[in-house]
Amino acid sequence: MPLIDRRRILAAAAAATLAATIASPAWAQETPEIEFLYSPFADYAPFFVAEELGYFDEFGLDVTLSPKSGTAETIQMLASGNVVSGAATWGAGLFNSINSGATVTIVATLAKMPNSVPSPSPFMVSEQAWQAGIREVKDLKGKRVGIPGPGGFGLYSVAKALEKGGLTLEDVEQVFLPPPATAAAFANGGLEAGWSIEPFALQLEKEGLGRRLVEDHTFGTELGFIAFNNEFAKENEDSVVKFLAAFLKAARQLDNGGWQDDNILEIVSKYTGTEKETLKGIAYTVRSEDGSIDLASVREQEEFFRARGALEYDGPIDIESVYRTDLLEKANALLAKQ
Repeated sequence: MPLIDRRRILAAAAAATLAATIASPAWAQETPEIEFLYSPFADYAPFFVAEELGYFDEFGLDVTLSPKSGTAETIQMLASGNVVSGAATWGAGLFNSINSGATVTIVATLAKMPNSVPSPSPFMVSEQAWQAGIREVKDLKGKRVGIPGPGGFGLYSVAKALEKGGLTLEDVEQVFLPPPATAAAFANGGLEAGWSIEPFALQLEKEGLGRRLVEDHTFGTELGFIAFNNEFAKENEDSVVKFLAAFLKAARQLDNGGWQDDNILEIVSKYTGTEKETLKGIAYTVRSEDGSIDLASVREQEEFFRARGALEYDGPIDIESVYRTDLLEKANALLAKQ
């Protein structure tokens, strides 16, 4: 073959390869990058541990942990493909998106509430309100209550807490604000009570700003889930399985005494902005050992949002259509080989 023809063929091949690379999304590469959205809460600790102790690297993954601002952001970012993975709480928005043909794939539980106290997500009353005589849930009628958002676990949790005193969400003034902002609202009298989650709950106590009012309202409740962009999950099943294996390895370490390890506390402190000594005293969320989701608990939350008129469909949603238990099973099998 003439040299000039060979050069033309090689140049054409190189151009085709370059065009394919440019046209393909980042996750189509041999080792796709996984950007995971997280919140600075203790229930995200397995991801922090997996990153810092090298579990993601151990499984040959390229993972970036990115902070987020809310659950709605997670679902929207995953659906658009701007980010390929993240975790969020169960809520009306997620249920409605599944009904509309969700573009997210749910792969495992994030965390759930333990069946004991102290609770990692207590319903709290401000110290000012306590001193003013608000000592029981029923005393909150007509008062301002902080909730992290209008359609997620926080709303569900507050509603369950109010039930303990014979109240409903309509009996209080709902104020939507993120957990970190509760401290200032308690301090300046902007709220009488509100939802919280560790490590912020213990911080409120230590700073003398709040007290735990209800802790037995969400025993065993599924808090949230881990999800991937649909297209990414389909094209990169092996990477998703390895990601889950690393998560499970870190989660089991935490759930079996890891919280007593100073090195782990240093890691969680780095991502949550909470002092290590404070982390030693918090209550922790838990997970099923195999990462599976208690769908009965999810159904209870779905019915709660249906009763509030927040769902756009009738009957139970087909969660199984977006919940890839096969990937979770493979992750458990992979981890068992170690």
